[in-house]
Amino acid sequence: MNQSPSAASPAVALVTGAGSGIGRAAAIALSAEGVRVGVLGRTRDELEDTVSAILARGGRAVALVADVSDEAQMRAAIGELVSAFGKLDIVVANAGINGVWAPIDDLTPEEWDKTISVNLRGTYLTLHLSVPHLKQAGGGSITVVSSINGTRTFTTPGATAYSVTKAGQVAMVQQLSLELARYRIRVNAVCPGAIATRIDDNTAQRGVEETAIPAEWPEGEVPITGGKPGRAEDVADVIAFLSSDRAAHVTGTPVWIDGGQGLLR
Repeated sequence: MNQSPSAASPAVALVTGAGSGIGRAAAIALSAEGVRVGVLGRTRDELEDTVSAILARGGRAVALVADVSDEAQMRAAIGELVSAFGKLDIVVANAGINGVWAPIDDLTPEEWDKTISVNLRGTYLTLHLSVPHLKQAGGGSITVVSSINGTRTFTTPGATAYSVTKAGQVAMVQQLSLELARYRIRVNAVCPGAIATRIDDNTAQRGVEETAIPAEWPEGEVPITGGKPGRAEDVADVIAFLSSDRAAHVTGTPVWIDGGQGLLR
């Protein structure tokens, strides 16, 4: 997986939100292809667990504790990664929150701002601070983890702030895919549907009866699995592909990984 045209050493990746779920699976999948990985998140214990899993498989990784919405923390973390491994070739901007899902007249400005800060500002800062290193490496790959919400479906009760951030991420990907093409930097998005992770543990939901769209899915709402959610590894495998030279002609592209869920909804 050589992302830099002139690179002789193994590729180096930054994966945000790498302590659990899709981020953890992506970090492990990239490491399995010989990539050195900076696993970034807010909880050191989770990050160290991801690093241990990578080391146990013969890979190399470093834990980076930072809040993606904090510029100083992100600048320091990315600097630490580049100091450790010498460069940066691959970025997976995965960190995000569901935030509060509530009717628009109930959703508070503070709740709105928190979701925007982590999901959109966090993605912006991740790219803002990593792109100079990708340029210096002579090219590379960025994959942003968006969602079917706001890109393919709009029926999740009260998820206005979340959906706005996910739509914004895809717009960012498509805008930057052109801006960065001259530097041989590819920019894509993955848009998962229901995936078995712990992100729902951080979701606050109010007023569902006011915003839900009545619908019945007699066979479950994920057609290809009979209603069961996908696995984090299903998303990680696509991220690994998009991060590799096998996807050398793929940029500006959202990939929906939802088992057909978005088409049904």
